[in-house]
Amino acid sequence: MSTTTSNVQPLRSQFSAALKDWLLTDGNAWVHIFKTVLAAFLALLIAMRLDLPAPPTAMTTVFVLMQPQSGMVLAKSFYRFIATMIGLSVMLAITALFAQQPVLFLTATSVWVGICTTGAARNRNFRSYGFVLAGFTAALVGIPAGQHPDGAFLSALTRAAEVTVGIVCSGAVSALILPAYAGEQIRNTARRRYSSFVDYVAKALHGKADRNQTEMTHAAFIRDIVGLEAARSVAVFEQPEMRMRNGRLSRLNSEFMRASTRFHALHQLMNRLRHNGNSLTVEVLNPYFKEVVTLLAESGQPVLTAADASMAAERLAAYKATLAKRIHATRIRLQTDSEEAILEFDTAAELLYRFVDDLYAYTQTYASLALPRDERERWVEGYVPKTNLFAAIISGARAALVTLVLSAFWIRTAWPSGGTPVLVAAAVCALAASSPNPRHMASQMAIGATLAGLAGGVVTFYLYPKLDGFVLLAAGLAPFLMLFTYLSTRKSTVGIGVGYCIFFCFLAGPNNVILYDPSGYINNAIALSIAVFAVFVAFAVIFPSDSAWMHRLLIAELRRQVVSACFARLASLTYRFESGARDLLSQISAIAGTREARRHEAMTWLFAVLEVGRAVVDMRSELELLASNPLNARTTEWRRNVSSALHSVAALFERPQVARSTTALARTERAIAGLREILSQYRPPRAERHRLRRILSHLHSIRTALLDPESPVSARQLDASIHHKGESHAT
Repeated sequence: MSTTTSNVQPLRSQFSAALKDWLLTDGNAWVHIFKTVLAAFLALLIAMRLDLPAPPTAMTTVFVLMQPQSGMVLAKSFYRFIATMIGLSVMLAITALFAQQPVLFLTATSVWVGICTTGAARNRNFRSYGFVLAGFTAALVGIPAGQHPDGAFLSALTRAAEVTVGIVCSGAVSALILPAYAGEQIRNTARRRYSSFVDYVAKALHGKADRNQTEMTHAAFIRDIVGLEAARSVAVFEQPEMRMRNGRLSRLNSEFMRASTRFHALHQLMNRLRHNGNSLTVEVLNPYFKEVVTLLAESGQPVLTAADASMAAERLAAYKATLAKRIHATRIRLQTDSEEAILEFDTAAELLYRFVDDLYAYTQTYASLALPRDERERWVEGYVPKTNLFAAIISGARAALVTLVLSAFWIRTAWPSGGTPVLVAAAVCALAASSPNPRHMASQMAIGATLAGLAGGVVTFYLYPKLDGFVLLAAGLAPFLMLFTYLSTRKSTVGIGVGYCIFFCFLAGPNNVILYDPSGYINNAIALSIAVFAVFVAFAVIFPSDSAWMHRLLIAELRRQVVSACFARLASLTYRFESGARDLLSQISAIAGTREARRHEAMTWLFAVLEVGRAVVDMRSELELLASNPLNARTTEWRRNVSSALHSVAALFERPQVARSTTALARTERAIAGLREILSQYRPPRAERHRLRRILSHLHSIRTALLDPESPVSARQLDASIHHKGESHAT
């Protein structure tokens, strides 16, 4: 008996562990599926009870809005309502102006769709979704209204009512039935990122992080940065406690970017010193590195929770208070007469001190999350996404062109269902343009639309005649919706699921009076297929988003972050630079897919951009704080040399060439020599002298990056790239 009991206990524990794991993974997905289908049927029932003319529109709204977290649903609902009102208003204006002129009407509609698609590609998160819906709603209401302009206003009102029903049902089901909150995702991300960063710092300072591991770690950090920003933007819709921490969460992201950039510069510099055999600086700073690692542990274990981080913040504050004096004492004891060795020490020490300062700020903010209120909540700087305007304009022009071509086809053929491809193409273009990989999204939506056409025919002509009452209707439709709702929860098939659910409702969604019209259904299904495949062809042929040209375009935009660092206004420049570079990298990674060579190239450029760009921003900040005296005037030779170095660095990143790399290095060395001469000839006040030394350290950081043989802006790498391209062309 006891043996049987002892055997049952492990089985129970294994079953409990397996059940818990399932609930946290696939279980969550199935909860989302059931909630989505329930909200869709609830919206359909209410729309039918209210005798609205198009109940499937309410269903479609649910499938577009529903997300795993309640905050996402509420945020999308908010933007959907605003975008619907804007789209309806624009469409009423276009209808009033051009209802009697089909060519002008469809041209104006295409232009509006192009503008909205450009906005969708230009923006991020749910602002992008707002642009999508503004264009889609205008086409959805405007195309039928253009054929019957006398009913345009009533059509707009009923469409708004149907969308509102879908919004209310989505929000109610998401918030009231087993709600899931983005706040938990934020807490997990913040905890995991802090512990991962601490672990990475410890390994890197001990020389245990190779280049491949560094790239993988930074790629994970960038995903966390972008993901936390997206979650933060929706968490404010969920709970009061998340709204009370919104400023600190934004600050946490910004301070993490600053700390990781600073540490990367320090890590790169120490690696170069080790590689070049300059062991003096490495030896004298190694004890400091070991001390930093111990500060980030609690009783021998890494700090994990926000509550525990408060102790680490106190230790970092105490350490930082004495660090400057200790470094100065170490510099005095440095047994060398080499100016170059002193400069290397000053540069590394400056990076170490600034890293400790940034790490202290980051740890302090992380610790403050354990409190409901904190003074660090007051924060105005935030994540600033960066997109390429030219790429966004191309997306808009592509959408406008597809809509115009299909409109011309409609007018030319006078096809009764010719308006369907126009409004469907507008929706697919906008939805695909706002996704990370538009061509892949368009191809998956085309597959989903095709499957929706087949399944819709089965439902319309075989299932509906056998159903009596809403309960049987819901039971009959549930299997056709749940499978593809499941596919929409999978990253690899999200486009198929979304395309199927939207267009299944469009083709076969039940109305109050279901019509048996095979020819009409076949016409609409053919029109739908033409639209989605036309969009796919457009994305595949007209400047494909995942092609080499887009990769080069985004890499060039990433490089131009350094140009902005050299010349843009200094106010908030640090945060715009840090977030812009990482946002561009996330876009490049999305379109790179499984192409490891492109990912590696993008990460290599990111490291160069962050290292050089941050040194430039810090140097410009120090230059702005210099005392007003003849020694520091902009007309002095050393200031002109610094300005010349900045212009040459900007020119190098604008268009990398061997000659420009050589020029940038020469001018940077000339600026270093000129500033050294000033420091040797004059004795400015102590604070001013320290500022000049910091400027000198930043110039040296730029020089080491230009000399690094692995840097993409070094003359060696640029020359090798030219030879590689030449060999490729010859082959």
